[in-house]
Amino acid sequence: MTDLTQQNSWRTVLAGLQMLFVAFGALVLMPLITGLDPSVALFTAGIGTLIFQFVTKRQVPIFLASSFVFIAPISYSVQTWGMAAAMGSLFVAGLMYVLLAAIVAVRGAGFLHRLMPPVVTGPIIMVIGLSLAPIAVNMAMGKTGDGAAELFPYLDALFVSMSALITTLLVATMGKGIFRLLPILAGVLVGYVMALIMGMVDSSAVVQASWLAVPNFTAPEFQLAAILFMLPVVIAPAIEHVGDILAIGSVTGKDYVKTPGLHRTLLGDGLATSAASLFGGPPNTTYSEVTGAVMLTKMFNPVIMLWAAAFAIALAFVAKFGIALQTIPAPVMGGILILLFGSIAGVGMNILVKAQVNMAEQRNLVIVSTTLVFGIGGMAVGNGDWSLQGVSLCGLVAIGLNLLLPKSAVKAADQQ
Repeated sequence: MTDLTQQNSWRTVLAGLQMLFVAFGALVLMPLITGLDPSVALFTAGIGTLIFQFVTKRQVPIFLASSFVFIAPISYSVQTWGMAAAMGSLFVAGLMYVLLAAIVAVRGAGFLHRLMPPVVTGPIIMVIGLSLAPIAVNMAMGKTGDGAAELFPYLDALFVSMSALITTLLVATMGKGIFRLLPILAGVLVGYVMALIMGMVDSSAVVQASWLAVPNFTAPEFQLAAILFMLPVVIAPAIEHVGDILAIGSVTGKDYVKTPGLHRTLLGDGLATSAASLFGGPPNTTYSEVTGAVMLTKMFNPVIMLWAAAFAIALAFVAKFGIALQTIPAPVMGGILILLFGSIAGVGMNILVKAQVNMAEQRNLVIVSTTLVFGIGGMAVGNGDWSLQGVSLCGLVAIGLNLLLPKSAVKAADQQ
């Protein structure tokens, strides 16, 4: 009996390492794009997962890590107000999750669906992916994300970025077993090798770095303009969270919306996001890659996620590893981001399709089209000191139009 328990314990530990391995590529990709420290992201992903598991009473097999929804808002916030102010705005964004959790606890989970039906969430998520497309293309061509400067020769960059892209899409579509869950990691590895061959990697900083060091933590500062800019962004990941909880529930055969309750899972995400910002880490959210791994391995024990969190925290203090991640050239990231950002847009489109949103209805057409053009076109409302734009603006516009436009015409059409 003791041998069996010990064997199961070792399997649990190894399964935790595997879960971190599955989530790793996407986990570090977000901080590398936005200029955050990937070692800090590893640390806060681990801390955030522990918080989530504590709040949900270790009932949901979930690992939390960086949310791609926040890429554009964080990049803009860091450039405009600085890193500390961006962290302050993310701290308050985490508190918005807490507020949503309280509302769901009082009014039920259906509240979010009534406020943000598919006709609202679909185009918002499409905007997140499509508005980021220029960043991916610029990086793939060897430029900075905004296209302002050339980092590498065009042909060299294109060779590296397409190697990373092709590897990622081939693994995603043709990979077998656990390898199918590692397309981003595979793309990074192949792209990095190609970049080494092309002489695009500078490893001098890795050689000089010590093996162990405390990550470069950043304390938050609170600026009203940065906070008001970030708050509406919470809408999209909150909806994404509901979808992820339903997905993991369908995999394990349990209703996590009822037990431990959607209010607890939202609260876990919110507290984890606020906690991450205290150290200078990106917002935490539930992870689709981990859901896929749980489905494939049939390992439903939440303790596995505790081990994954422990490994992430430990790895954060390996300084050479964190510095090595920062040597990944922009074209490698750009190639992978082409597929990743397109996939985000595809998720938004799939929401509309699965919900059978009738685009022949003028009300639906108005909401979707206005949201898309506002978001992709770069519409901004406000002045130099404070403005709403991008996901923040189109999120508010979509919710506002859905609440204000009359639904009688739709009901009449349905009755016919």
